[in-house]
Amino acid sequence: MEILILLVIAAICGAIGQSLAGYTAGGCIISTIVGLMGAYIGTAIARNLQLPEILPISIGGNPFPIVWAIIGSAVLSAILGLLSRTFGGRRRL
Repeated sequence: MEILILLVIAAICGAIGQSLAGYTAGGCIISTIVGLMGAYIGTAIARNLQLPEILPISIGGNPFPIVWAIIGSAVLSAILGLLSRTFGGRRRL
């Protein structure tokens, strides 16, 4: 049950991060993956800058940083958006 709650929270954080960045790579499963990866990226950024955890939610005794997950998801989505525009090219009609 804890993993299901974690995945739902990660999907919400990923969707918020993608909407902030203005780039959506896919549906709910992609939002969940972006949310989980965003939590890792956001936490790494916070640790390197020595920033505190903001609004962590404890799931199964493990903290899940909501704010850093959203920030990390936005950063990851922005990078994916830039890469897709760079390597995807523009379609001509």
